[in-house]
Amino acid sequence: MFAMRLLTLSEPLSVYQVHDLSHIDLKQKPLFISQTEDELSIVSASKTVPKDTLKREDEWRALKIEGVLDFSLVGILATISSLLAAKNISIFAISTYNTDYILVKADTLVEAINILEANDYTVEK
Repeated sequence: MFAMRLLTLSEPLSVYQVHDLSHIDLKQKPLFISQTEDELSIVSASKTVPKDTLKREDEWRALKIEGVLDFSLVGILATISSLLAAKNISIFAISTYNTDYILVKADTLVEAINILEANDYTVEK
């Protein structure tokens, strides 16, 4: 495996559900939207969450894997999640076309970074 760099996003994030997108600023960044038959879930900066959510969980922080990941790469999220799970840190993973984001609760961010750095990951804070 190659050396992996992660970037800590500065903005606190929230994970929430809404009925529809009418109160969501679709130009904000970061913004992750997932719509299925069962739900409409969003991850965005906590300061942009609308008042009319169905469910909401705050205090998430994101680590972004830097660079564009080729689809042939295997086990990136599995390795990171295993390292963190071994220390009882749960994650919320988001994959985009280019890369992956690992969200951890804000109160576990420092420990998560320490674990990753101890396992040869470089984390820009």
